[in-house]
Amino acid sequence: MISKRYAETGGDVWATVGRKERARAPVPSPVTGEVEARLIALACSTPPKGHARWSLRLLEKHVALVEDIPDLDHSTIGRVLKKRNCVLT
Repeated sequence: MISKRYAETGGDVWATVGRKERARAPVPSPVTGEVEARLIALACSTPPKGHARWSLRLLEKHVALVEDIPDLDHSTIGRVLKKRNCVLT
């Protein structure tokens, strides 16, 4: 495979071992700075009646109800909160 690529590049070593350009751009993340801020504000608010604290699954259900925030699964919500050192208490 390397020898084929070396032949295709005309013997250019750096073109052979260098990184290839992506054929298409990566998919943009649905989590922007504004979405992240709204999510953290929701996690810091008081939990709904009947719940002692927020859980990731409960946040996932409430995010689905809010129109300004795109639907996010609980693992994405957990990554956002972990990135900002937010602890659900």
